[in-house]
Amino acid sequence: MRKRPVLAIMRPETYTDDSEKIAEDAGFQPLTVPVVTLKGMKDQEFDGFVKRVLSRKTDIVIFTSANGIDHTLKNLDGVSEKDFLDALQKIKIVAIGPTTRKKLEDCGLTGSLMPGEYSSEGLVNELGKEAGGKNIDIPRSFYGSAVLVKGLEDAGAIVRQTHVYTLEIPEGPLQEELIEKTLNGEIDAFAFTSTMMVKNFMALADKTGDRSEVIKQLNNSVVGAIGYPTADTVESFCVTVDAVPEEFTFKALVEAIKEKMK
Repeated sequence: MRKRPVLAIMRPETYTDDSEKIAEDAGFQPLTVPVVTLKGMKDQEFDGFVKRVLSRKTDIVIFTSANGIDHTLKNLDGVSEKDFLDALQKIKIVAIGPTTRKKLEDCGLTGSLMPGEYSSEGLVNELGKEAGGKNIDIPRSFYGSAVLVKGLEDAGAIVRQTHVYTLEIPEGPLQEELIEKTLNGEIDAFAFTSTMMVKNFMALADKTGDRSEVIKQLNNSVVGAIGYPTADTVESFCVTVDAVPEEFTFKALVEAIKEKMK
């Protein structure tokens, strides 16, 4: 039996089951090692965001990830989830992509707008013409791209963001093994899904191995990235990106990597 190519999946643990199934269905042997971990947070802007939603003083709420929805709901204090969701349904809601929209629908929030391009740039292009003078709230990661806020502000919107979770780098035996397998040439393909993932992977290479040799091994494999900001970050480390899918989803990324391996 022909050996399945090994695909390194480095997404947070919450995505493990779905990611492994997608990889296996595409004919890969998944090697799942998180190099990004999520941690909830609540900044000083959050309560104001909730008040604006409840009073309908915000025109548009943008969710840039399913995690942003989860952590927004976890942060509610003194407000019932039902009341918040009922108020949110009366406001224009925008989801960055299908996974985020599916999470909104699971919460009973229907009719969300979704850009044709699942990225910050896609959101700016989608909302740019109608953003002028609008109050826009964005509950998101502490490391969310500045492109979205700047683009909407340049279009004349009043943009407020609240950070509901942050990203950290996990370190332990699994992460050390990931770098070791990379150095040994045991991984055929790598799937990078965020700029933070790229930076954390390289930080691990610095701490547990030889970065120059890791980069050499990456260039001897197939490297895929979701979105051009992620691809640009990979290439900033002198690594060639072989696959960037037209649709910014993990499934599309895996299919694009598979195509490059033929």
